[in-house]
Amino acid sequence: MQTLIEQRDAVNNWLERFGVRFGIYKGGVFHEQLFPFDPIPRVIPKKDWEFIKTGLIQRVNALNLFLEDVYNEKKILKDGVIPEEFIYSSKGYLPQCEGIIPPKKIYAHISGIDLVQSKDGQWIVLEDNLRIPSGASYPIIARTITRKVSPHTFEHNNISDNRNYITLLRDTMNYVNVDDGLSVILTPGRYNSAFFEHSFLAEKTGAILAFPGDLVVEDDYVYYKGLFNVRERVGVIYRRVSDEYLDPLVFEKTSLLGIPNLMRVYTKGNVAVVNAIGNGIADDKGLCYFVPKMVEYYLGETAMLQNAPTYLPYYEADRKYVLENIKSLVIKDVSEAGGYGVMFGRDMSAEELDRIKKLIISEPRRWIAQEVIDFIDLEVLEGHEKVYRKADLRAFVLCGAETRVWNSGLTRFARQPDSFVVNSSQGGGFKDTWVEK
Repeated sequence: MQTLIEQRDAVNNWLERFGVRFGIYKGGVFHEQLFPFDPIPRVIPKKDWEFIKTGLIQRVNALNLFLEDVYNEKKILKDGVIPEEFIYSSKGYLPQCEGIIPPKKIYAHISGIDLVQSKDGQWIVLEDNLRIPSGASYPIIARTITRKVSPHTFEHNNISDNRNYITLLRDTMNYVNVDDGLSVILTPGRYNSAFFEHSFLAEKTGAILAFPGDLVVEDDYVYYKGLFNVRERVGVIYRRVSDEYLDPLVFEKTSLLGIPNLMRVYTKGNVAVVNAIGNGIADDKGLCYFVPKMVEYYLGETAMLQNAPTYLPYYEADRKYVLENIKSLVIKDVSEAGGYGVMFGRDMSAEELDRIKKLIISEPRRWIAQEVIDFIDLEVLEGHEKVYRKADLRAFVLCGAETRVWNSGLTRFARQPDSFVVNSSQGGGFKDTWVEK
């Protein structure tokens, strides 16, 4: 029977051989690195998971209703629940999406909700990712490899099978597919940080992996240019390209990654885009503050999953609190992702604190502040020893005919002692997430 150390090394060796890597840019140079796997799983009891799952479904349903509302009737703004200026000043808000209702009225087809568990057992939401959340493929392939190199691992454990993510994703894409056209996954290409995942999901779902230039618009439809330039009509595009690069005729004019005239086809309802264009407004870290209010507003319910205590310098009272207590808070730039733009007041010098205070005063909409949640540490193998490191959980929620939660997730952990930053782009690792049946 393999030891944990042997299992870890065997799985990571296979991940390396399969090219399961995470790419990042540093100093304008592209680097690829192994996303290291830890063999000690995170185990979530069935009772805990049922609570998390119900809370996630509630949260994502409210966010979908918000996205439909904010780009159409704007009731939540007219009723003063969210300030209009807060929406219209967000980089994630796209006026080009006004009045567009995507197929089946679904905006957030695939949501990645980042949670942590506090030391008193409470599950707390840190962020909502509704644009192009990544990470589901890593625990799937890691568990697949573990079954091969260490089959005894699953012999006596009553846990949910995580391979059904592929079925959930395929069902979601098929549900919104317009007129049974082709399903494609649009990748920016080989040098994207999550290219492995793009190719993996395309292979497993049976979708076509499309590169820039493979998709063209003709007569208000999108077509895939196959071998010998044969055109096949596309019904759904699972895009892994950011909004601003999707259509150079509407957004970033210099983009070589998008599809000219895609917005025209999308506006006419002739193709589904997963996730919907314009979802960045719900990704704005500042909007996370309002999600419990969205749940109450749209669903008439109390939010089951609460946010980390959050302050918006946009509001004068919150700004005053943040400036007076900045040393004990974590400050986040609302437009950054991947662990970038996150600053812990306790780790900053007097000069740095003074600089960030001035930025908060001059650009209050740009920042949020949160209380530092002392979330739990999980056991991790480091070398030949077990150590404890901070870990979060990215849960995946898929919306098709119904809203469903994948019975697994991506557990990421910090690799440095005392670090709270777990993102893969910041050198974190990952482990399997076992959900008890």
